[in-house]
Amino acid sequence: MPLRKPGILIVDDVPENIEVLGTILENDYTVFMALSGKEALRIANENLEIQMVLLDVMMPIQDGFEVCRQLKASPITRNIPVIFITSMNEDRNETMGFSVGCADYISKPVNPRTVLARVKAHLAMHNQAQFLEKIVQERTLELLQTRDIAIFTLASLAEMRDDETGDHIKRTQHYMRALCEQLIETFPDYKRILDEETIDLLYKSAPLHDAGKVGIRDSILLKPGKLTPEEFEIMKGHVRIGRDAITRGAREMGLDHPPSFLKVARDIAYSHHEKWDGSGYPEKLSGTSIPLAGRLMAICDVYDALISKRAYKPPFPHKTAVQIIRDGKGSHFDPQLNDVFMSIQDVFFKIALKHTTLPEEKESLLKNS
Repeated sequence: MPLRKPGILIVDDVPENIEVLGTILENDYTVFMALSGKEALRIANENLEIQMVLLDVMMPIQDGFEVCRQLKASPITRNIPVIFITSMNEDRNETMGFSVGCADYISKPVNPRTVLARVKAHLAMHNQAQFLEKIVQERTLELLQTRDIAIFTLASLAEMRDDETGDHIKRTQHYMRALCEQLIETFPDYKRILDEETIDLLYKSAPLHDAGKVGIRDSILLKPGKLTPEEFEIMKGHVRIGRDAITRGAREMGLDHPPSFLKVARDIAYSHHEKWDGSGYPEKLSGTSIPLAGRLMAICDVYDALISKRAYKPPFPHKTAVQIIRDGKGSHFDPQLNDVFMSIQDVFFKIALKHTTLPEEKESLLKNS
């Protein structure tokens, strides 16, 4: 099967000009034609095989500059090279053209050799740029996947020591995303700090909230009864262990300014046991001095701990867990986040059911709720 020729869109309000360029290009390229800017925009957005636009500057209604602006504003067409075809030679027009995103100019009357050479050169640069962009995207994806695997592996080690299946990690991740999404819907001001990227960082970093438990000895971590005051002080140290491990990791890699996800992970690990009224640990922070990541994680972690079986307690029913969190409004939990949780408590329960793999645990969750 022969390879398809690259598509070239020629835009000019004078049919004779299109015919001249079409004749030059038709042997080597698939030629598309448009007599107006509006038609050109439609054709460019509907035909993915178009790899270049030859665009007349002087056209009625929409001139070439405006058409180029709109091509560059569309995610579908913004990477297509645009070459202006014009009889204007003033410097200010060239400056305008480059400012709106054109790749080059070809002057009228056109020279066939010049047209073919310019088109070939810019297509080659365009293809090379796409190839390099694809490599960058692949490498970026690989790095992100490696990061996510490392996060999940480290978090799983902590969970396995706590006699958990790893479901807690998955559930708290999904609680976090649900809570964030409902928060910005209920309180739109949070959109300033909770954009899509930040919510994804919170989702990806949530599993590291208890990573520091790897440094707590089994006799305390798995103790079936109540901890003594001395033992509880040791248990509280898991937040520092988690924070310090993340901080040391960044330092060992020579990162004076850690990436955003490490900052979020550090906040989650260190502050998710702080309480709104200042009675939490390790710093006894209160109110909004507690990082938002920690305030969000507190609700997600407490809810899941309450409905889950632990060495020191049986699972609580969903309704009981909800009531405990409701009672913690303004003392343990951020009042606004508490209200948001209450509005989506059923979503939390559905997440818990979906991400509980052990049959006996799922049966207990349904029975108790």
